[in-house]
Amino acid sequence: MGIFITLKNYPMKRNLLILSLICLGNVSAKSIDRQALKMDYIDKWRTTAIQQMINNKIPASITLAQGLIESAAGTSELATKGNNHFGIKCHNWKGDRMFHDDDLAGECFRVYGTAELSFVDHSEFLIGRPRYAELFTLNTTDYEGWAKGLKKAGYATNPQYANMLIKLIEEYHLDDFDASILPPKKKHGFLNSSRNKFDQLHSVETHDNKSKYIVAKKGDTYYRISQEFSMAMWELRKYNDFEVKKDVLEEGDIVYIQPKRRKSGSSNEYTTEDVLESLLSVSQDLGIKLKVLERKNPNYNSTQILPKGTKVRI
Repeated sequence: MGIFITLKNYPMKRNLLILSLICLGNVSAKSIDRQALKMDYIDKWRTTAIQQMINNKIPASITLAQGLIESAAGTSELATKGNNHFGIKCHNWKGDRMFHDDDLAGECFRVYGTAELSFVDHSEFLIGRPRYAELFTLNTTDYEGWAKGLKKAGYATNPQYANMLIKLIEEYHLDDFDASILPPKKKHGFLNSSRNKFDQLHSVETHDNKSKYIVAKKGDTYYRISQEFSMAMWELRKYNDFEVKKDVLEEGDIVYIQPKRRKSGSSNEYTTEDVLESLLSVSQDLGIKLKVLERKNPNYNSTQILPKGTKVRI
């Protein structure tokens, strides 16, 4: 319950801090504005940071402190024009990009459709790189270890980066958000969303082979579904066999919230009926792992369009 007490009292802490600055008398209005800007940023993104901590074991304090530094509390060009709050460069990025002077002139940075996706990608960026692996052996309450580990692993070139993170965390009591909490309890094979940021809007369906899924509604995104069911984005990617970091869904798309099965509920063969079917679409429609279909149907790749009437071994 500690997390909810912290969230409930946070606006009061914000106002008390600003009031105390005003009472000091010798603090400039510009300094107070900067403080208020940072507090507004924390207030806006604390829930997202906490959800990333629940999903991916990255301290919310670290996520918020990095966001404050890398995005200048949401005011940097990367944040305002590219929704990039963590200064993540392109690397092998396949999405939109923008160019910005950093260590070198005109460096390539990732661009996101929403700022929330920047927070998601920040977590996946850390999870997906071996040089950060040691950090995930630390407790989520060890913000000092995380700060020093990020600097050691080369997240930023500033030699004071770890100290900057620690100073922000302690000045704004961001470690309040790292209080040990239990993840939502599992219920009926998937996670109960009663503690989630989003209300549960989707009915959970079950295939004949017991695979559980939901049907996307208009305007749905993978990120929103991950929040509704307290899942990490990597889980949705794995369960739904997609690698490209797309987030937009079409109304009616099937999205699995647990692993697909290795076989169908009854038949051993499927005949394509639609002119746009592929092994991937069959995998989604029938709730069968794509790797199983590829192994049983070696003459076709996962996205190849199958002629109508093709016999697919399932």
